[in-house]
Amino acid sequence: MGLLEGRVAIVTGAGHGIGRGHALELAKEGALVVVNDLGASLKGEGAGRDADLTVKLIEERGGKAVANYEDVADFDGAGRMIQQAIDVFGRLDILVNNAGIARDATIWSMTEEDWDKVIRVHLKGTFAPTHHAVNHWRRLSKAGEDVSTGRIINTTSGAGLVGNFGQANYTAAKAGIAAFTQTVSLEVFKMGITVNAIGPAGATRMAASIPGAGIEAREPDEFDEWDPMDPSLSSPLVAWLASDQAAHVTGQVIRAVKDEIVLMKGWSNGNSIRKPGKRWDPAELTALMNADVFGCRAPGLRY
Repeated sequence: MGLLEGRVAIVTGAGHGIGRGHALELAKEGALVVVNDLGASLKGEGAGRDADLTVKLIEERGGKAVANYEDVADFDGAGRMIQQAIDVFGRLDILVNNAGIARDATIWSMTEEDWDKVIRVHLKGTFAPTHHAVNHWRRLSKAGEDVSTGRIINTTSGAGLVGNFGQANYTAAKAGIAAFTQTVSLEVFKMGITVNAIGPAGATRMAASIPGAGIEAREPDEFDEWDPMDPSLSSPLVAWLASDQAAHVTGQVIRAVKDEIVLMKGWSNGNSIRKPGKRWDPAELTALMNADVFGCRAPGLRY
């Protein structure tokens, strides 16, 4: 019996790549999966039935899944997706927000459309499904039902945590998702619902689109042996976070790249200077900021 036997999961953007890997892994652990994918291109253009490909793989391996083709950044569409899981499988336990697009450009070349579309899919496409899932669980909780199996797993990126040239829209969205994860984890804590974020990697369509990366996009089901570029290498972590074994873990941002799982500590206080009870004069900051905050010049003798 798998860690997720009988649980119901939604994975967005699961027609290809990392999302497909998550859906396959959750199904392998016994979950019933709603495979969402709009079927759009990497730039978010068009629509199709790519979700059917992942559903077929799950069914061929003995699992149960249904396809969903909604645009996760459409508020009402996200609500219909949540309702589909409940209507088809009778419940909802796990929401994996993975859908995303890329429109890379330097800030001087990036268009308003490039910015708006990437922010919309990543940020609103995480907010909208989360909003509807949490409201579903909240209604159940108010009616006296136990919703402590509720799990939300969002998708950030190493690029969003440290920055990356030519991806101001993408990194802003991914950094926002990390902050969103921490805030929502606080809001749903009393219901026993956990909210975490992962930062995955792999030979995805998105990775292959980076100029000079030298990466060929491959699907997780195309790997017969362990490979550092397998898009599904973060999927076991997702399955674990979705299980009862991780009920104590919430508000965390975790990178899973190649053979390593790393807890990201995020913003924390670094060096500081103080002037108790007095206002700083801009002119006096130069020496102190350089010596005591940035450490880029010697402080000199101070006694």
